[in-house]
Amino acid sequence: MPHCTPEDLGLAALREPLPDDRTAHLEGCGRCRGEVARLRRVVDALAVPELAVPGPPVAPPPGLWAGIAAATGVSAAPRADVVAASAPAAGPVPDVVPEALPPAAPLAPVVPLRPRRSRLLLAAAAALVVGLGVGAGAVALANRDDGGVPVAATVLDPLEGSDASGRAEVVERADGTRVLQVELTAGAPSEGYYEAWLLDESVSGLIPLGVVRAGTEEFVLPAGLDLGEYPVVDVSVEPLDGDPAHSGVSVARGQLDT
Repeated sequence: MPHCTPEDLGLAALREPLPDDRTAHLEGCGRCRGEVARLRRVVDALAVPELAVPGPPVAPPPGLWAGIAAATGVSAAPRADVVAASAPAAGPVPDVVPEALPPAAPLAPVVPLRPRRSRLLLAAAAALVVGLGVGAGAVALANRDDGGVPVAATVLDPLEGSDASGRAEVVERADGTRVLQVELTAGAPSEGYYEAWLLDESVSGLIPLGVVRAGTEEFVLPAGLDLGEYPVVDVSVEPLDGDPAHSGVSVARGQLDT
């Protein structure tokens, strides 16, 4: 089966669903998972939280629908309750387009709502980074709790010279998906960002999970992953240098009681 296209990798990094065959390939291909992991770190680093927060609805200016109807010739009109909730009704819509319209002030510009703008920014960043061969983290879902059964847990102890600490727990959902929940208590790093990993006991093999911030983050674990082989949860500080490898600077670590 061919590897995922740059478009597939970008969508996966943005947590968008892929066709079943692409999803199956991604779960079994270390190369493509690595590309998604690299891309996801950059997407998370470029995310602007303020743009992702839903804002209040923007009311259309008075007369907007009448202008649209006059210019297009449509005879339908918005429901009265919808119009009344945002602006005064525009009045009856003419059945026939006037031959000549009187001069009028230009209509207000259309401004994209915040969630759409945020998504476009992230999509553009993902496409650019894929084109350059740089990428970011595995699928991580922040501050979400869908329940599930805990199957393993550990305390994250600070390493020498660090004040970071926390807790990690693996939860199995009803659909069989396993999620690693990381609760991190730490100040913002002076440079770079925190990243979560799973390590083997010899600390020679590792699996990148994604960007982690102070608070609670969740990471969907790869299907078929043996936690007995990768029982160590590690939090590192990573520089913004595009290198997907572990920096070697860990701030907190704990071993799951599998």
